This record gives sequence, structure tokens and C-alpha cells, in this order.
Amino acid sequence: MKADHIANVRSFNRFYTRILGLLDKYILNSRYTLSEVRILYELATHESLTASDLIETLHIDKGYLSRIILDLRIKQLVQSRRSDEDGRSLELSLTKVGRKEFKVLNNASDQQLASILEKLTNPECDTLVRNMNEIAAILSKTQ
Repeated sequence: MKADHIANVRSFNRFYTRILGLLDKYILNSRYTLSEVRILYELATHESLTASDLIETLHIDKGYLSRIILDLRIKQLVQSRRSDEDGRSLELSLTKVGRKEFKVLNNASDQQLASILEKLTNPECDTLVRNMNEIAAILSKTQ
């Protein structure tokens, strides 16, 4: 591994996070942080998850996740119930309000990317997506 590899990957990361506004305190002009939105996404796209599932999927600190889940519960976006399989576990899911809020955030994310991609030609979009898929395939080997 060369030092310029590290520098180039870090440069790309800074560029991409700036393009998507990921360093803004709140993402997508909402009242939610990137971590909160990512947790809402995971809960919206899975029937039910435990905190352990989220820790494993997101590689997030247990204490940090606990604080986020508590805040999302206070905002009435997330609910929990005892697991049928393991009574010691709580299964997390979105509330009706949480599903509605996620839909708004998901649409905002789609619109954000549409506004970025509309400046590109179809062949450029195809190349971008192909290269992003290649990046994902290569980096998945490190997991």
C-alpha cells in the first residue's frame, strides 16, 4: 500500500461527504443526524431488528446507539417489544409516525441524488454507477 493510495482515498471521502452534505449537523434539511437517519433506514427496510443487529450492521458503539434509540423513542419514531424467540431481547421497529417520517427522508434523499445526477449524461451516470459498484465489491473484501 502506497501513501498516495491513502491520500487519494481520503481525498475522495472528503469530496463525497461534501457533495452529499454528510457533515452538516442535520441531514437532508431535517431535524435528524446521519446516524439517526441510518437507523431509521435499517428499521424501515427490515421487519424488526434488535439493538445487537444494529450494532453488527452499522458497526456503531453500543452506548451511542442506546442514546439514539432513546431519542428516537422520545420522538415517537421507534418502538420496542420483547422478542418471541429470546425474552431478554427487545425487537425495534418504526412506529406509524416513524414510517411516515422515513418516507419523507427517503424521498428527500432520492431528490438530492436526482439533482446531482441530472447534471450528468446517461453514459456518465452508467459509468458512475458501474465504478461505485466496483468500489463496493473491492471494499467488501475487507469486511
